[in-house]
Amino acid sequence: MRLKNIFLASLLMGVAFLSGCAGMQPTRLLSNVDSLAQADAVAKKRYVLLPGGKGVEAGDLQFQEFAAYVEKVLSEKGFVKAAALQDADVAIFLAYAIGDPQTYQYTYSLPTWGQTGVSSSNTYGTVSSYGGMATYSGTTTYTPTYGVTGSTTHVGADTVYSRFLYLDAYDVPTYIKEKKMTQVWKTSVVSTGSSGDLRLVVPYMVTAMKPYLGTNTGRRIEVQVLANDPAVQVLRGGQPPAVK
Repeated sequence: MRLKNIFLASLLMGVAFLSGCAGMQPTRLLSNVDSLAQADAVAKKRYVLLPGGKGVEAGDLQFQEFAAYVEKVLSEKGFVKAAALQDADVAIFLAYAIGDPQTYQYTYSLPTWGQTGVSSSNTYGTVSSYGGMATYSGTTTYTPTYGVTGSTTHVGADTVYSRFLYLDAYDVPTYIKEKKMTQVWKTSVVSTGSSGDLRLVVPYMVTAMKPYLGTNTGRRIEVQVLANDPAVQVLRGGQPPAVK
């Protein structure tokens, strides 16, 4: 019976991992990063960071929190924050969003456990005689074997969110002289997961985009950031990791 319980427990753990059950803490966050840039983008390092979302002001607390993450990685990439717009090479607009929750169903199978046969048998008994006649009395015991006898189908449900983060850099001298918005580079990150809390996932998304800021990726790239990534912990101010 003990072996049976261990076997079933292992199966349930495996199904929980594969199906992404809500009770399991994910160990990584997957994002798709896409970046485009002009050839001379790498030379334009002085920046100002501005809100790019509709209705978002610079004084918005959520913008300030996310902007702090972005400024940290920009600094690590060699960018320098300008004191005023006219001193900057580029104006970088930060925008973020989250999609409506999407619920989907999935099915999975669990094996059923039971007796599959008999591995051996033993017979025990005694022979007794009385009045010249012999009688036999015995008992046969069987050792059963256990294994998978079939499977049962189950239905589960998951709710996921799409999360978006955008950085768009525009040439400041061109705007000042010509009042023309000329894009220098842009980097976007999209991730999908069970959390609808942008504050939870944005540090991972910023970490994912870091190597590609101001560059041209040539295509959309899938980036994996582990829950215990030191770069994320630095952005979060040493807070424990948590991704969904």
